[in-house]
Amino acid sequence: MTITLNPAPPRIRADLVVLDDRFRKIAGDEYVECLYDGGRWLEGPAYAPAWRCLIFSDIPNDRLLRWDEVSGQVTVFREPSGYVNGNTIDRAGRLISCSQGNRSVIRTEYDGTRTVLASHLDGRRLNSPNDVVVHSDGSIWFTDPPYGITSSYEGHAAEQEIDGCHVYRIAPDGELTVVADDFTRPNGLAFSRDESQLYVVDTPAKHIRRFDVEGEKLSGGEVFAPCTAGMFDGIRLDGAGRIWAATHEGVHCFDPDGTLIGKLLLPDIVSNLTFGGPKKNRLFITATTSVWSWLLTANGA
Repeated sequence: MTITLNPAPPRIRADLVVLDDRFRKIAGDEYVECLYDGGRWLEGPAYAPAWRCLIFSDIPNDRLLRWDEVSGQVTVFREPSGYVNGNTIDRAGRLISCSQGNRSVIRTEYDGTRTVLASHLDGRRLNSPNDVVVHSDGSIWFTDPPYGITSSYEGHAAEQEIDGCHVYRIAPDGELTVVADDFTRPNGLAFSRDESQLYVVDTPAKHIRRFDVEGEKLSGGEVFAPCTAGMFDGIRLDGAGRIWAATHEGVHCFDPDGTLIGKLLLPDIVSNLTFGGPKKNRLFITATTSVWSWLLTANGA
């Protein structure tokens, strides 16, 4: 089913706040494009190079949507979706999704069937997997706050069976382990380009933490950057190690040394973002009801 694009400006002038000359060198187009405006709370953008499309979640409407890069059309990819939140593409081109409704991490196979990768820890149901990334060794790392069980708005109201909200690793053989257990509500996460570090958002704490990745385990976990505009949500890194973060006022860009060097302000609360396009220099942004695109001179990691 093709969805009619709601009336929206096809593009608006990029409202940039340059805090450091380092940001001026990577800001690209003077405009950002509105690709879609018809969601309720959009999340989880994932660019699929083989399909030349962007998959993203409309969580309260319980559906996954697909924006086609060639035609510009938005269609329903899956409905119901299981109240999917975060998505990513693995090294084999398969879609990995965090299903808040099913309280599990799911992989969509080439034939469209779905494989549950994780749903329980020691016999207890996960809270509601939120965001997910894939390591080059085939392991899958995800966060598990309770947003999908606190009410029926983004899932199904239910009791929390696991004490706390953790960061998890699914090994290539399927074993599920806790890799960080000292978060209030972990949210967005992203590896550095060489995968030696993992950045994880703690949304209520209003900061991003940085861990060292040591094989199957994490160490460190110091605060990398505080949020100065509401709270952080999704994050991604570019090829130079800069961290791009979703905030209540737009996208914040941090240098690897932790300095906030610039902002892209948008009219809605930003939930998540990802790099895509043939050159990985197109930043796709989900912001409340809409999806935006901004072409940069920086490339995604």
